[in-house]
This record gives sequence, structure tokens and C-alpha cells, in this order.
Amino acid sequence: MGTKLGNTFKHFLAMREGVLILVIILVFVLMSFVSPYFLTSQTMLNLLISFTIEGIIAVGMVLVLISGGMDLSAGANMGLCGVIAAMCYVNGLPLGTAVLIGLACGLGIGIANGFLISYVGLNPFICTLGMQMSLDGLMKIISVGRAVPVSGAFAILGAGKLLGVQLPVWILLGIAVFIEILLRKSRVFRQSYYVGGNENAARLNGINVRKIKLSNYAITGLLAGLTGILLASRFETASITVGGDTALKVLTACIIGGASLSGGEGSVSGAILGVVFIQLLSSSFNIMDVNTFIKTFITGLILVAAITIDVLNEKRKNTRIIAENQKNIEEV
Repeated sequence: MGTKLGNTFKHFLAMREGVLILVIILVFVLMSFVSPYFLTSQTMLNLLISFTIEGIIAVGMVLVLISGGMDLSAGANMGLCGVIAAMCYVNGLPLGTAVLIGLACGLGIGIANGFLISYVGLNPFICTLGMQMSLDGLMKIISVGRAVPVSGAFAILGAGKLLGVQLPVWILLGIAVFIEILLRKSRVFRQSYYVGGNENAARLNGINVRKIKLSNYAITGLLAGLTGILLASRFETASITVGGDTALKVLTACIIGGASLSGGEGSVSGAILGVVFIQLLSSSFNIMDVNTFIKTFITGLILVAAITIDVLNEKRKNTRIIAENQKNIEEV
């Protein structure tokens, strides 16, 4: 019995998600000693809502990473869609119409990214970085450089509650569970792993690589648009300053959660745990009144560390594959 439990625990620790869960628990325990206000119900509710903004985008980002891409435009996409939806509502359009226009904007941007990358052949980093800059400029042009205040029914989306918990938390939970199930059970969604693992082999096996990539970028764009609308609703203002570093923070969270810049790896649960870790660390710094510049410095170090671990893991995996191939050749 003891051996079985030991093996189960070792398997748990071998998973990136398992290690993250233990680290998150450790931070919770440490912060409970550091501050008597940390484990209060209000602090926990604030933490939950802080997870949702980057968590929803992380669901889409991990899909793109699994299929071998990345999306640095997600933050600017989020800001632009929030501004567009808010302006539509303020100018007299019904709430449902304003939200649909904002979502359509996000979806369109995602499709544009996917088309340029999968059909035209642009590099994902360069393409989405350029898109990020363009969207940020477009947002400021449309809003004339000013935030767009909203009120009334629009505020319900981000501030309304169900069973005492704000609606965005339930929206994140529903989206995360749905996409995780699709990644595990749906043949179409599982093809993203094959595309990211070996694009040429996937193409030779009859997988429509372009369609898979386009679909993943479209989903990411749609989720970024949804996040922008929820954020504007929550603060009753569509800010033009949001989203600057969102994509990098989400990318860091996904890599910490087990995704790889080389593609073929990752999970929604790991990405969400990565977001929880990053946000928990940020909230802990706020409670301890850590200098903003120090927080930025540490966040940057975490990004570098996450990418370093990813590269080392990839090298170790390639070395193992080469060794196995060599062994097979010698046996033949």
C-alpha cells in the first residue's frame, strides 16, 4: 500500500501541474503567516476575480502554443474589443449587439492572425507583435486617446454575481472545462498536439495543419475579445492602457504550466495553474507592499526562468530521442 502511494506521489510530482499545485499551496501557507488578512473571504474573492482576466486568455494561448505558435497581440486585442463594445453601448446600441460586435472584432483579429501565419507563412512572433502594435494604435485612434466610461446593464457582465461569486469566474470555469474536455476527447482538437509536435508528419498523415492553426488563433482572438468586454464591464470603464504586458504574462503562465514554445505540449489546467501562480505572487507582493519596480524585475526573471526550463527540457527530450534511435539502429 505504501509503495503504491509512493509511486502515485512520484507520478504526481513528475507532472508540471503537480509541482505547481504544491508551490501554490506553499505560497498560501507562507502568506497566511505573513499577513492575517490574506486568508479572509474578501481577499480570496479578489484573488478569484484577478485570475479570470488572464485565465480566459490563457485558455486560448495554450491552444496556440500546443499547435506550435504564439499570440503576442492578445493584450491589445483585449483592449481594443473592450473599447469597441463600450463605445457601441454608449452610442445607443443594445447590450447584446454591443457585446456581439466586440466578440466579432476579437474573432476577426484572431482569424487575421491565423490566416497570415498558417496560409501566408508569416513568423508567429513577428506577425502577432506587429498586430499588437497596430491594434494598440487603432484603439487609441478610435477612442481619441481617452477611456470610455460605461454604466448600467453593461456593468452586470463583469460585476454581477452568481452564488456570491462574480460572473467572470463562472465564465472562466465553464470555458476552461469545456476546452480541456475537447483537448482530451475530441479528435479534431487533439490534432493540435500532432501539429505542434511535428508539422510535416502531421501533414503527411492527412491533418489539415493550416485549418488547425487558423482555428486556434480564432479561438484565442475570440477569448481575448471576451476578456476585454468583461474587464471594461468590471471597472465600468474601457481603458486604453490595459493589455500592455498581458500577452507576455499569459505566455509565462502557460510555459510554467507545462506548455512549450516548441509546440506539442500543454494543457488548459496547467495554463490556469500558471496564471494562478503568477497572480498569487503578484497579490502577495501587493500585500507585502513590495516596490513596483521589484515586482516587474521578478516577473521578468520568472519569464526567463520558464523559457530556460522549456529549452532545457526540449534539449533533454531531443537527446533522449537521438539515443533511442541510435540504439534501434545498432540493434538492427
